[in-house]
Order: sequence, then C-alpha cells, then structure tokens
Amino acid sequence: MDERVCLITGASRGIGAATARELAARGHAVVVNHRDSATAAEAVAHDVRAAGGDALVVQGDVTDPADVTRVLEATLERWGRLDVLVHNAMTPFPVTSFADLGWEQLSAKLDQEMHAAHLLTKAVLPGMIDCRRGRLIYLSTGLSRRPRDGMIALGVAKAALDSFVRYVAAEVAPHDITANVVAPSTVEDTAVSDRLPEELRSQLADATPMRRLARPDDVARTVAYFAGDDAAFTTGSWAPVNGGLIMP
Repeated sequence: MDERVCLITGASRGIGAATARELAARGHAVVVNHRDSATAAEAVAHDVRAAGGDALVVQGDVTDPADVTRVLEATLERWGRLDVLVHNAMTPFPVTSFADLGWEQLSAKLDQEMHAAHLLTKAVLPGMIDCRRGRLIYLSTGLSRRPRDGMIALGVAKAALDSFVRYVAAEVAPHDITANVVAPSTVEDTAVSDRLPEELRSQLADATPMRRLARPDDVARTVAYFAGDDAAFTTGSWAPVNGGLIMP
C-alpha cells in the first residue's frame, strides 16, 4: 500500500489519538487536528515521529469554516494532497431525557454535528475527485440505532450523520471515493465515557457479549481498514465496533 495523507479530526486523545498512531504505524502521514488541546496533540505527533512516522499538528475548530480551510491548506502545503479524512471530532451535547430536552439543545447538537460533517466533506472532496481516489470515514455511535436513557441528542445527531454518509457515498462512488461510518459502542478513555458513572460503565461492559467496553485501539483498527486498499469496494457501510452489543 502506498503512503496516504490522513487528516484525523479530534486527534489529541481517545479514538482520534489511537487512529493517528495506527495509521502512522501502517506507513501513512497523519494530520493531528485539535481544537484546544495543543499539548496533547503534540504528544501524539511526538509518538508518531518517534516511531518513524510523519505527523503535522494543526489547530482548528471543525465547525468554523475559516478553521477548516486553514487545516486543509496546511495539509496541502505540507504534502500537496489529502487522501483520507477521518472525522472523529465530537461536538458538545447534553445528557438528558426527552422530557427535559429543549429544542435549542437538540437543534444545537444537530447543527454542530452536520455543520462539521458538511464543511469538512465539502473542503476535501474537490481534491479527491481530481485525484480520482479518496477515503471518507466518519465516527458515529451505536446510539444512533439503539437508544439509551439520556443520550437522545447524541443518538439523533449521529443518526442524521449516518444518513448523510450514505448519500455522500452514493454520489462520490463513480470517482473511486468511498465513504463509510464506524460506529463504536461506549469506548474507554474518551470524553463520552468519562461523563458516565462507573456503575453504568460496568453495566454496559456486562451487557456486551465480549464482556468489556470497546477500547480506542479497537476502533482505530477498524478505521484503518476503511482507509486502506482492502476496503476499496466497500462504501456506504455502517460498521459496528461493539463486541456484539448490537448485531445489525
């Protein structure tokens, strides 16, 4: 497999950091994007370089058009192209019941989720179409298909993202560009899991056939599959990484 230039949004910790390290270990150059975690992002890039890989840290808010443009321009200035987008950055959301959920809260999450996906996809597609190859990979969640108390805002927003990716996949397929969703269950050591009580995390692990929560590396390896040649004829898919918790 030839070297690919991969942009990973929200790559300073958790799934994003694990994905940057995994893709770099497979010989790809990585752009470590962060919004406000420069120290952590630099640590990820240091790990990549120490292992012989190539990494660039670029700050940017994925819901800000100017920032998205700047992140892409920095990538193109360094390598002249972008081959893989891994959209992992998480936008804020309330943990609450529908009874207590205001429209402002739900609409804000929907707007941020889809605005980020729209901005990033619009930004990277022209170059991929010109090169007639590209990989678009979006991080979703099993909550888009299996509801859980308190997670309505996240689940609904990610369900919208899932649908968006299918439409994009159908449209860009003639250009040899794939678009896929990776949908983990609760993942250890992430911003989302850190908000959950330890008792609930234990209950979720016990309810999983493989008797544990997902780990960032589990998700990163699935992302890496979609970034590579083995998935060249797979597009529009929704890939669960959940130890059997949801079996579509």
